[in-house]
Amino acid sequence: MELETEMILHPFSVHLDPVSGIMDDADNHIERYLSKVADIFYDKNAADGMLKENGDRLVYEVYEKKIPQRSGELQFCSSITHPGKIGDEYFMTKGHFHVRRDRAEIYFGIRGSGMILMEKENGEHAEETLSPGSVVYVPGYFAHRSVNTGAEPFIFLAVYPGDSGHDYGAIEVNGFNRIVVLKNGRPEIIEKKNLG
Repeated sequence: MELETEMILHPFSVHLDPVSGIMDDADNHIERYLSKVADIFYDKNAADGMLKENGDRLVYEVYEKKIPQRSGELQFCSSITHPGKIGDEYFMTKGHFHVRRDRAEIYFGIRGSGMILMEKENGEHAEETLSPGSVVYVPGYFAHRSVNTGAEPFIFLAVYPGDSGHDYGAIEVNGFNRIVVLKNGRPEIIEKKNLG
């Protein structure tokens, strides 16, 4: 397999702008607009209403370098979740498991404020806040999703093993059991089963 033999032969560096989150010399720029991620939000009517009234909005984006997807390498990316809400629910990423479920991940906060929601397939869950200079460790077996709870872009650097892979399908089928909403002037985590 090409990925098994591909190697990085020389050290390299990139610049990650702490204000914009843009990674210079990125090999891949992923943009997720509301029209493509509307189904991840609890209030589908509010998502449809925002699309009709405000048009398509950029919810989040990711800048990546091309690193071999194999054991021994480290993948890394900058993630930018833009500020906004669908109804009372904050903008967030789709979230994913790793294909290799035992692989962990590190998030280093650069700008803005937000939460990292984590959930295992058995329902066990956790959450951590992330802000500039803080680090969140996501253990293996936890799906993870970032949520922007502030008024500016929520930017962090993510680092994970090269052979982790991304499994978005499990989240598309089962979703997360909890959401983050604005309640009484602050972010609050709510179990979906407790919503009307």
